[in-house]
Amino acid sequence: MEASTAAPVTAAATAARTIADVIPRAVAEHPQTAAVRYKREGTWHDVTYAEVGEIVQEIALGLIDLGIEKGERVCILANTRPEWSYADMALTETGAVVVPIYQTNSPEECLWVMSDSEACAIVCENEQQLAKVTAVRDQLPQLRLVIVMDPPAGAAGKVAGAAGKVATAQSATETNGDSPATKLSAIPLDEVRERGRARSPEELHARRATVTPADPYTFIYTSGTTGPPKGCVLTHGNYRAIMDMVGEVGQIEEDEVTYLYLPLAHAYALLIQLAAFDLGTTIAYFGGDTKQIVAELMEVKPTYLPSVPRVFEKVYTLAHGAIEAQPPEERERAQAAIKLGGKVRDMLVRGEEIPEELKQPFEEAEEKLFKNVRAIFGGQVRRATSGAAPIAHEILEFFWAAGVPVLEGYGMTETATAATLSTIENHKFGTVGRPFPGVELKIADDGEVLIKGANIFQGYHHNADASFGAVAEGWLHTGDLGSIDEDGYLSITGRKKDIIITAGGKNLTPANIENDLRQCRWISQAVMQGDKRPYPVILITLDAEEIAGYASEHNLPADIPSLCKESAIQEMIGAEVDRVNARYAQVEQVKRFAILPCDLTQETGELTPTLKVKRNVVSEKFAAVIDSLYAG
Repeated sequence: MEASTAAPVTAAATAARTIADVIPRAVAEHPQTAAVRYKREGTWHDVTYAEVGEIVQEIALGLIDLGIEKGERVCILANTRPEWSYADMALTETGAVVVPIYQTNSPEECLWVMSDSEACAIVCENEQQLAKVTAVRDQLPQLRLVIVMDPPAGAAGKVAGAAGKVATAQSATETNGDSPATKLSAIPLDEVRERGRARSPEELHARRATVTPADPYTFIYTSGTTGPPKGCVLTHGNYRAIMDMVGEVGQIEEDEVTYLYLPLAHAYALLIQLAAFDLGTTIAYFGGDTKQIVAELMEVKPTYLPSVPRVFEKVYTLAHGAIEAQPPEERERAQAAIKLGGKVRDMLVRGEEIPEELKQPFEEAEEKLFKNVRAIFGGQVRRATSGAAPIAHEILEFFWAAGVPVLEGYGMTETATAATLSTIENHKFGTVGRPFPGVELKIADDGEVLIKGANIFQGYHHNADASFGAVAEGWLHTGDLGSIDEDGYLSITGRKKDIIITAGGKNLTPANIENDLRQCRWISQAVMQGDKRPYPVILITLDAEEIAGYASEHNLPADIPSLCKESAIQEMIGAEVDRVNARYAQVEQVKRFAILPCDLTQETGELTPTLKVKRNVVSEKFAAVIDSLYAG
């Protein structure tokens, strides 16, 4: 490809930087650095910043050619892949507002986001995602343009309307005259790029110059553990502020290779993408098959891995399960090695000399255990972050000992993703770190965490929520409960809406016992119930992969519905519940449990796209099971 003709970033632009100038700046400063790494037909390919700059420019000019105006909302419905980022950056440079949609959303959920945001266009990944738009097309009169990354073979994708008419993928002007409820083209992304090549780059330079920090950059719809998703309005200034904070703490290095599998529809992944581009580093996009994540980690050998807790929990249960399967003496040696590993890592971070008596046992632990754990992540990870949900500090201590620092941060969509972070030099396991530079924290009288900073969102689109997410005198009311210690580290103790108040008036935080139970290799999910009831109970689902091996070894039924009724399984899970209960006061202990005949999933409605449990959905769906635990 030829070098991008993106306009140089001027001194005036530096004073009011926006997300619209991220790629032009990266092109100017890191033209030959690999910005994007992706896998096609078994081979990894690199795309430099100069090449990305050209792709983004062509798409942006093509969007202008198709009539996209500044401030108009455009959805992206696709898996995490380079084209998602290209479309995101291109739309941003035109001044349009990016509205991500989870690739796993149903047609009805897509309809809600497109309708509520009043999107005029959508960029779909393929025929499967295009079908979702087709299914709800009649209810979207404002939608006038559909773009497809991978159009169906043989022809451009076509979206039928109420009258069943289908338009050929010709120029937008041919379809604009028709009623949007009857006719609409689906244009291949390659055609958008071709249109862009026919226009002058000066048009894009002029459009980009109109974008200000006060303009909305994105509407991100919260995944919604309760009620329909709300669209968080986040400006260029909001995300520019958090990106500057990330750069100031210096956690991303110049040669960083980030493996990104998280959905870019989520604020967490979006910030990772923006920060990587802003600092001129490389993103390796996962190949699309979630079962191949570990295999791809070994191929990519990333230096940085952002993830949700479930991936770390799975690796931990595998490693810990292997330890527990050893004879007692070997188990004791492994536990001693983990304790030693943590101690030595702490000393190394503090710059202390390792005593001679610790060197040899540490090197043995490195050889027998720790290097094998690091190999699962590709062997080069310098740092990993866990976000979107809490993770048990025992898991963090294990990975720390093994030389894979998994560090927690805290934030929400309403804070442009982040508000606190832990670093290798400054962390306390069990906390979510300290605030970013420029972010203020305080705890309200009722224990709620309040946050102030330039990264705080502008409110909910079409929804003036007066409770959770309210901003009063600059302070965001998060809905989370927490505490701040003498060193400024924040601990999250629960959600105001998730607190269980028993019939006896006792306040219980379900997340603690739930997290402890999920560390068991046989357990996938654990959901405590007990609001206005005499005592807490818990619903448990089995980990299908782990329990299958146990069932085979003990000649038990292979299917989960039958397996969960087996007395051996009931006793095994009961022992795990007893083990966890022993850590808590009598009033907090789970009195009874039930094993559900199926796991909780996003497809069946119990989990959000970031694998958070929709507690109200679980309560309603399994009400009869819950009632049975209180019978008698």
